[in-house]
Amino acid sequence: MSQSVRLHDKSFVPYLEHIDILAGIERLAEDINSRYPETVPLLISVLNGAFRFTADLVTFLEIPIEIAFVQIASYAGTTSTGEVNIIRGVDVPVHGRDLILLEDIIDSGRTLHHFCSFLEKDHPRSIRIYALLRKPDVVQFTLPETKVAFDIPDRFVVGYGLDYDGLGRDLNDIYQLANS
Repeated sequence: MSQSVRLHDKSFVPYLEHIDILAGIERLAEDINSRYPETVPLLISVLNGAFRFTADLVTFLEIPIEIAFVQIASYAGTTSTGEVNIIRGVDVPVHGRDLILLEDIIDSGRTLHHFCSFLEKDHPRSIRIYALLRKPDVVQFTLPETKVAFDIPDRFVVGYGLDYDGLGRDLNDIYQLANS
């Protein structure tokens, strides 16, 4: 892991190494494998941030799955806008399905709370959330059952799919904002 990275006007220091990230994702996959042995759940990956998480998670799954991708925006720079915009919704039927929402990070929970309310209108059988990261100290919204690979402090992070104004998604490790 390198010492630090600079993205735009900010410096980020190492936080989680790629090997540890993969171990956390494998634990989540084991949970999914054990919960859905008789069904074909629909994995809904929240773009853009969850693309790396989703790609690695499916390599550990041993059950049949279907995947859909959605795009939801709620950030500008390093802070939430407070508004949730569904840019691209689910393009397959969800009625009666077991839904697994894959998210890169849960901050306040606003985005997923809003999106789950949207999905519930179509009466899925179940909704569970699997997230790479969660900031438990700042979660403000009620969410369906949620499993996370890592709980982290309330610090801005980049890497492994997470970005700062478009940069950093390609980093294999996760970095946190320096001096915050």
